Amino acid sequence: MTVTLADVAARARVSPATVSRVLNGNYPVAASTRERVLRAVDDLDYVLNGPASSLAAATSDLVGILVNDIADPFFGIMAGAAQTQIGGPGDGSGRAGGEKLAVICNTGGSPERELTYLTLLQRQRAAAVVLTGGAVEDPAHQAAMSAKLSKLADAGTRIVFCGRPPLPEGDALVAALAFDNRGGGRRLAEHLISLGHRRIGYVAGPPERTTTRHRLEGHREALRAAGLDAAPAAGGDQAGSGDRASADQDRLTVHGPYDRRSGYEATLELLRRAPDVTAVVAANDTVALGACAAVRDQGMRIPQDISVAGFDDLPFSVDAVPALTTVRLPLFEAGVRAGRLAMGKENPPPGGIATIAAELMIRGSTAAPRG
Repeated sequence: MTVTLADVAARARVSPATVSRVLNGNYPVAASTRERVLRAVDDLDYVLNGPASSLAAATSDLVGILVNDIADPFFGIMAGAAQTQIGGPGDGSGRAGGEKLAVICNTGGSPERELTYLTLLQRQRAAAVVLTGGAVEDPAHQAAMSAKLSKLADAGTRIVFCGRPPLPEGDALVAALAFDNRGGGRRLAEHLISLGHRRIGYVAGPPERTTTRHRLEGHREALRAAGLDAAPAAGGDQAGSGDRASADQDRLTVHGPYDRRSGYEATLELLRRAPDVTAVVAANDTVALGACAAVRDQGMRIPQDISVAGFDDLPFSVDAVPALTTVRLPLFEAGVRAGRLAMGKENPPPGGIATIAAELMIRGSTAAPRG
């Protein structure tokens, strides 16, 4: 049975006129109402018809770039790099060729907003969509994302992931460019261990993000390989030592947002929990700046009293005092490649998935702990 505009209005509990305003974008509508209407459109798989359909088809020169936070250089660099490749000749098929308009969609880290933007891009018959950064590891959200991306791909939209792993059901993708976050996290921890650090605090990102999990897994792999996750039992009884080791690692890990304030507050909490830590690994370079400020406010010097390291190698990292030891991700290069893939200017990697290597950058913020 054909779904009508009235069906969408009933599902969203609004008037048909409100549905029309949301779909045409020609009248201001409250954000909550807009999201409710777009969710109903998506649930019912409503298809525009008549003049509205022609209008939607005429906007196929649109490319959407989804970011978690456009103010974060991590996302800004990738989005800007992707934009450099959007426009000009494509693959000659006519589907992705010609001039395109790149639109940055700032989700604010909201899974709901991510789906809303994808629905909007679907209604506008976007030529391509580039999704940047880590994904939310929630089964319901992953299923919704898979369904939405499949609809986009079926309509001819090219889907590219940049800096995030593919979904469990990733058949709709043109390509996924995934950073080696595990390898980077492991190499950073190995560097600190080689300097002699044995008590290493970790200021992690949000626990539900793939980036957070993969970097933390790499960190803990290095600790296990060095025997630093062992927890001897009292009286020589080894029963339960693994549980105690895990609990100790959890005590040395504090989760929070990927921002400077979180780095500051989480580092103070780490120092309260474990004043014997000699190094702090931060979730990213912005978090590391907050960690450095917290260390200094506690009257300690970097790296003489405590080492601090970050991740990503954002442009300001080398200008910090001391310069920040970090893991370099080639954000600009990845963004350029994602843009080329989205435009059909480059063939997808074998299997559609490419892992982008991470490089350890050793600078002045890390040193051997004081004896």
